[in-house]
Amino acid sequence: MRVLLSDGSGLTARQCATQLAHLGHRVEVLSADPLALTRFTRHVRKLHRVPRFGDDPFVWLEAAMRVLDTPAPAGAVDVLLPTQEQVTVLAARGDELRDRCVGLAVPTFAALARVQDKVSATRTLAEVGVPQPSTVVAADRAELLACDEFPAYVKPPIGTATTGIVRVDDRGELVVHAASLDGRAFELGGLVVQQAINGPLAMVQCVFDRGRLVAWHANLRIAEGSAGGASHKRSVDLPDIRAHCATLGAALTWHGALSLDVILPGGSAAGALVIDVNPRLVEPANAWRSGTDLVAAMVELSRGAHPDAQPSGREAVATHQLLLAVLRAAATGRRAVLSELHDALRRRGSYRDSVEELTPLAGDRRAAIPVAVAALAALAGPRVARALSSGTVRNYAISAEGWRALLEEHGGPFAGRD
Repeated sequence: MRVLLSDGSGLTARQCATQLAHLGHRVEVLSADPLALTRFTRHVRKLHRVPRFGDDPFVWLEAAMRVLDTPAPAGAVDVLLPTQEQVTVLAARGDELRDRCVGLAVPTFAALARVQDKVSATRTLAEVGVPQPSTVVAADRAELLACDEFPAYVKPPIGTATTGIVRVDDRGELVVHAASLDGRAFELGGLVVQQAINGPLAMVQCVFDRGRLVAWHANLRIAEGSAGGASHKRSVDLPDIRAHCATLGAALTWHGALSLDVILPGGSAAGALVIDVNPRLVEPANAWRSGTDLVAAMVELSRGAHPDAQPSGREAVATHQLLLAVLRAAATGRRAVLSELHDALRRRGSYRDSVEELTPLAGDRRAAIPVAVAALAALAGPRVARALSSGTVRNYAISAEGWRALLEEHGGPFAGRD
């Protein structure tokens, strides 16, 4: 099949491209960046230039539709797979794609709106009974300054890859942060103020068929990479969180992918707390290596099938993303970068018995290019490395203005959300 990815610059898109190619599909991507991560792999056959999604979701959608409507020697696109926040506009305008006989697995916009922004997600988790840290929604500056539980994270409603999230350790830091905000900070329902919990982070991915959980996986972030991502992961079984995921998906009649970030207080799975919800697939390679194929499940759903539920994958499967590790090491200095590269080359330390999930080189020499460029940037200094890693999110993250426009198209900023 000809499968088109909605984004070509993110980690999820790059991992999906590898898996789809192994399944025998022809993979193409949409991207605002001609040097996107998916450019450097033989698994992607073509990159279609489109405007940045976050600037205007509807302009992006028009460009995507032109790609779908343009005749190609490879035939029509069979499946459009959302790999980033384009899922928002695809949920809003999904019928336009289905009219073109393009396979698509996305939730209803009403369901998506209940978890897309952090204010709505907080309320939805509380309504469904999914545990989360002590959390309040501050509707204005006065309510923000009334918060008295520290340390805490102050989160804007819209933000991807930790964008805009600020940790405040005491009242003084809260006062300083509140003074830095303008009135627009509260326009999408307020700010989320959530208690900071000590413990490892688990990344959870699910695929649902109209509310039925058909595939699920969880992995621990063993080491943090650039921009808060996970440079090293290990699969883990979290049966309580699996049950909460099933409850959440059923309550929303969710269709397609849904991912959660979970904190394990004190390192224990007992009492795990959900801190973020993403209405899309997030980095499925560790699941794939563990025996759970989230991408295949998404393709089946997109084609209108009802896949059987997959068994849980193997525990303790280790994977890594050297690209993120190198960019993270750049903050420490050149010696740390060289040490990271040496460990990876010698497969020692955190790389022992671990598999590359982002840029595997087997049969794909072009995959080495992003890592080589990142290494050179990191050796040049942390400022260059930060510049290299900061541009990607802007290509696919929805802006507050874009989300407001989608909400207004569907009946007003807070229609059906109270």
